[in-house]
Formats: sequence, C-alpha cells, structure tokens
Amino acid sequence: MLLEIDWFFQHADWWHVLSIPVFTGVVGWLINWTGLVMLFSPVRFHGITIPGMRQLSRVLPRKIQEVPGFLQGGIGWQGIVPARAAKMGSIAVDKAIAKLGTPKEFYQQLEPDQIAEHIVQVFEPEVPAMVEQIIRREHPNLWRDLPARGRTAVIARVQAQLPGVVHQVTDEIGEHIDQLLDPKIMVINHFQSNPALVVRIFRDFGQKELNLMVAFGFVFGFVLGIPVAIVDHWFGQWWLLPVLGVIVGWTTNALGMWLIFEPPEEHRILGIKVHGLFLRRQNEAAEVYAQIIADDVITLENIGDFLLDGPRGDRTRQMLAEAMRPAIDNAAGPVRGAVRIAVGTRRFDNIRDAVAVEAVDRTIKPFKDPEFSRRQAEKIYDLIAQRTKELPPRDFVEMMRSAIKEDEWMLYAHGAIMGFAGGLLHLAIFGVGGAT
Repeated sequence: MLLEIDWFFQHADWWHVLSIPVFTGVVGWLINWTGLVMLFSPVRFHGITIPGMRQLSRVLPRKIQEVPGFLQGGIGWQGIVPARAAKMGSIAVDKAIAKLGTPKEFYQQLEPDQIAEHIVQVFEPEVPAMVEQIIRREHPNLWRDLPARGRTAVIARVQAQLPGVVHQVTDEIGEHIDQLLDPKIMVINHFQSNPALVVRIFRDFGQKELNLMVAFGFVFGFVLGIPVAIVDHWFGQWWLLPVLGVIVGWTTNALGMWLIFEPPEEHRILGIKVHGLFLRRQNEAAEVYAQIIADDVITLENIGDFLLDGPRGDRTRQMLAEAMRPAIDNAAGPVRGAVRIAVGTRRFDNIRDAVAVEAVDRTIKPFKDPEFSRRQAEKIYDLIAQRTKELPPRDFVEMMRSAIKEDEWMLYAHGAIMGFAGGLLHLAIFGVGGAT
C-alpha cells in the first residue's frame, strides 16, 4: 500500500491532479448558483408556442410533462417555485392556515362588531343619495310628491335602522361564513395569480441560507473532486472526467437541497449541530411568512372580494339581501301600509328589493377599504405567525418545500448536465490524465 501511494506521488502530473478539485469546485458553485436562478426566475412563463405541442405533451412521460412549457404548448421556462405557486398555496392552507380553526372562528377573530361600526361609518353618508336615487328610479312620482319633511323622515328612518341592519349583516356573514368563504380556494387563486408572492416568501427570509447553499456548492464540488482526481490519475481514460462529472454535478445539487431542508429536527454528530438551514430560523421565517400572508393574501379586502365576487358570491348577495328586507320594511314606519296602497304592492316591493340589493354592495364595500384592511391585518398576522411557529418541523419543511419537491429532479439533471460539460471542458484544457 505504501509503495502504491509513493508511486502515486512520484508519477503524478500535479497540475492536472490539482486542477480537478478546483475545477469541480467552480462547477459546483456554478451549478448551485444557476440552480437558484432556475428555482425563482422567470416569475411568468417565457418561451415560444409550438403547434401540436400541447396535444403531444399529454402522451409524454409524466416527468417530461412537468417541465414548464410543455403543458402550455411551447418550449421555454418558468421558475420552479412560481410554477408551483398553486400547490404551495394548497399545502400552506392544509398545514398552517387551516389549523387556525374553522372560517367561523377565524372570522370572529377579526372582530365583526368593529367591522360593523366601520361599515356604518362609511355607509351612513351615502344613505340619502342612495334612497333618493332608488325611489326616483323605481317610482319618480312618489319622491316628487313627497314633501321635503317626508323625504327627510324617510332618510332619517333608514339611517336610524342602519346600525341594526349592518350588525345583522355581519352576524349573518359570521353565521354562514363556513359556506361562503373557502380559505383554501382563496389562497390558491391568489398565489396562482401572483406567483411572485411565493418567490418573496423564500427570498425574504431565506436569502442568507440560499447564498450559503451557493457557497457550499464550491465546497461540495471541491471535496468530491478529490476522489475524482485520484480515479482519473489511476486509470487515465478520456471518458472518466465527463462521466464522473455527471455524478459530481448531480450530488452537488442534491447536497445543496439537503443542506437547506434536512434534517428537520436538530441532531448532534460529534458535537456538531446538524439541522436544515431553513429550519434553524423557523420562528423568524414564520413571522416573515405571516406578514406576507396578512398583507397580501388573507386580507379583509380579499375576503370581501371573495364573498361578493368569488364562486359563492351569488349566494352571499342573496342571503344578505334577504336579511335586509325586513329592516327596510321597518324603515317605512307606520305609513308603510298607506305607501304600499298608494304606489302599489309590486312597486313598493321593487323599491324595497332595490334598496336591499344596492345595500349589499355598499355594506361589503368597506371590507375593501385598504386602510381598514391594513389595521385588521395585524390580527391576521398574529394568528398566522403563532400557528406557523407551532408547526412541527416536518410540516414546516413540507409547507416550504412543496413548491419544488416534484421538480427537484430537474435541478439534479441540470447539475448532471453541467458536471458532464465541466468534465469535457477540463478534458479540452488539460487533456487526458494518468501516470506519467
């Protein structure tokens, strides 16, 4: 054995041998750096459309179908993370947001009484114009024939009824919120429409770890290059470096991903802490994640949009209008019967229904007030941050890794291709290795 080692040192081409670990280190750094680019850029699909590609993609192997562009009918690229934004949204709801409780419990945390007070504050000044506009439209003669004191009395009664009506509306929303609001659909749709948000989640709290992953690409590549240099020297075959480069490239990317996410729980090996880089700062990550969700995803504004314009919006409008009609009847006061006879039952009902329908939009409109939504965001932030911090490490990893796990093979394949190219480049520069 000693003779073999001595023979190696005597007959080695040191420039060639030493260049291999350095070369594989640089290639490892490039692999992890370009791997990050592949993960996050571009946010939207960039490529060209090819006729027939969409139909062809359906018969290709599943792994090929996962490559961004094929199912869109073209060749191009979209960052792996933004391409899987919807899936990350789905798992984020299952793993964290759903653990806040039911939508009803979540709604109660937003303090419906405060929401009702804000709606009354915003809505009350609009009542005179709304009442006049609707009565003029439905029965012009009624409003014209009413004396000024009568008009003022109608508006005053409607305004007096308003706080009770609005509290009834917010209570009605709370009572049926489980049927009206689906946080999972809301989050998935928002992530799908705004894939840059998913990139922000990774970038805002994980940039330090991602940069470390790139730096470790050189370390991994250099260390793996040492046995490659020895094997190349012993056997001296031209094909060794490209083939071993594939192994080095694949392994470098795999180690980089492992470094970020594994192991989920902290372990000590020979006194050294071994813990996934993202997991080491779960509490900090939870706060960043919660801030993004509270500011941009589960906002009161988005809840209002979903309630009225989401897949169950028609049901929301119908339910709220029905809740308002009795209160609007009461607003007519003791003269309701006389007014109904004077204008006709049909016209009276039309006026009442028109006021109810118009009021639905106006009572939800304050949900969309950006300033009020921002104030309520603090409550949403506190809830989500607390629950995300409480997640078991394995669930936290799955929530963050879900956007890329299915497509990690592309990163590994990219590393293998770059390793193969690096082996060919080294061969072109330094020639075939081996004993001299």
